[in-house]
Amino acid sequence: MAVAESRRRFPTGLVLLGVAVLTGFLLLGWMQDLIPGLGNPFDARTVDRSGPAVLKSLENLHDFRAASGHFEVIVDVEKDARFIPAKIKGERVLFVAVGSVDAGVDFTGLEDDAVDVSDHRRSVTLELPPATYRDPQLDLDRSYVYDRDRGVVNRLQSLFGDDSSLDRELYPLAEQKLAAAARDGSGLLSRAERNTRLMLEGLLRSLGFTRVEVRFSEV
Repeated sequence: MAVAESRRRFPTGLVLLGVAVLTGFLLLGWMQDLIPGLGNPFDARTVDRSGPAVLKSLENLHDFRAASGHFEVIVDVEKDARFIPAKIKGERVLFVAVGSVDAGVDFTGLEDDAVDVSDHRRSVTLELPPATYRDPQLDLDRSYVYDRDRGVVNRLQSLFGDDSSLDRELYPLAEQKLAAAARDGSGLLSRAERNTRLMLEGLLRSLGFTRVEVRFSEV
């Protein structure tokens, strides 16, 4: 008894699809030969977005605190009553203020022309605002009253829980002293700009730029 061999038939639809795809590629090559400017629609396209991308990265940094200075200053405050001796009514406080002042660069207001990327995408120039001081931060845990000298009337008032009005003036004065110390030849702004330049050079070189120039505008 003859046994018929079963044969697996390849789906006709897949065969037709393969023939159609192959024919399409052959026609595409033939049309490119006839029309050189047609190009290959399957080629990958590269869009240069270096400028906006770099600008967006800077904006994401927001406020870059590039340097911090630690300061200790003495606040010497005295308050006397007119025509009354200080030993009777008056107060003098020596306050040791300890704190820090930061300096940094604000990237939030940068315009599109702040970033200039070369055509070959190897060089980039940044125009940034100058570094500025941030508000001083008084370290309350380390700041303390070194000496307090009160008149007789002030001592009696303290026994009844009357807080000295002078104490309320110490903290604002201490912050002003810290800010003045930062501005008095500390070099904090130049250090902040130098650190900002180093940070940006490292960041942009990691993105493939071989030449990075960072400029800070004049005040």
